[in-house]
Amino acid sequence: MSDLSQLFDRAFAPLEAAVAAKRIPGGVLGIVDRDGHRIARAIGFAQLVPKQRPMTVETWFDLASLTKVIFTTPRILALAEDGVIDLDAPLISVLPDLRQYDAGAWERRVTFRQCLGHQAPFPAVEPIYTYGRDPDLLRAFILQREWRAREPVYSDINFILLGFALERLSEKTIRDIEPGPGFAWSAEPEDTAATEDCTWRHRVLSGEVHDDNCAALQGAGHAGLFGTAASVLDFAQGLLDGTGTSQRSIELMRQPLSATRTHGWERPHEGWSGGAFCSPGTIGHTGFTGTGLWIDFDRGKAWTLLTNRIHPTRHVDSGIVALRQAIGDLINGVR
Repeated sequence: MSDLSQLFDRAFAPLEAAVAAKRIPGGVLGIVDRDGHRIARAIGFAQLVPKQRPMTVETWFDLASLTKVIFTTPRILALAEDGVIDLDAPLISVLPDLRQYDAGAWERRVTFRQCLGHQAPFPAVEPIYTYGRDPDLLRAFILQREWRAREPVYSDINFILLGFALERLSEKTIRDIEPGPGFAWSAEPEDTAATEDCTWRHRVLSGEVHDDNCAALQGAGHAGLFGTAASVLDFAQGLLDGTGTSQRSIELMRQPLSATRTHGWERPHEGWSGGAFCSPGTIGHTGFTGTGLWIDFDRGKAWTLLTNRIHPTRHVDSGIVALRQAIGDLINGVR
């Protein structure tokens, strides 16, 4: 435990510096190993405007795109393992109405595996929320839109469609599906790290999802999950010790699908969020609100950095990319 404490103290220093420099309001850093030893520490503020609230290790966070790997990916992989879906089958095996008016549309050939690995040619960003506020109509719009194909990039559309598949198979909306131990689809505002002073909802968001498209859809597979550092570390430990999901699912989460991606997760590559010294057996993911989780299976440890870097606005240089990398390097023994 002393070695973990020394490592933690070293890795916490860049977060302290970022808060002191007012690059971000606050954050929580947590580390856990395969044996369950863990440390978490908070610093700074959970909210600055219109009032100040301190950050604590119990603070809830809008986990943003960590939803993709904590919620959606494990459920899709479990369905595949149970034989409910085939990862190499097209989405239309569950969503037959996807581009239903054009039998030859490329979208009708996109597979579950392609979506998990961000290998389908959807756009990186699409302001779906600007097309209306009716969630059922927006779902129909996404399914029937003629998307312009391009080189595959990281795209929320992949996981929005995977979320639609989960909804169809469960006959529930995403927000009616159990989010998992320690997680929720919203949180008490006073217990949550505030995100943005939203320009179209006209309020500082706290305890409600920040992601614009997820908010308009009233739940989606790419964002919307809330949790604490403890719940994120519990999830990570469950993958490290094999108690959180099946061994087959863990193998797929680690299996490369491209130079940068596995099933759902990111893998080490030049310039990635986990830093330059992660072992090859590391997977990770980040969230737009300032969250991140990295799991090193080779070294038997995981770490999460949860911040509210977009509070009160996303339109600043928070330095989050360099902060994540610096912490990752220090966690991996680089002084």
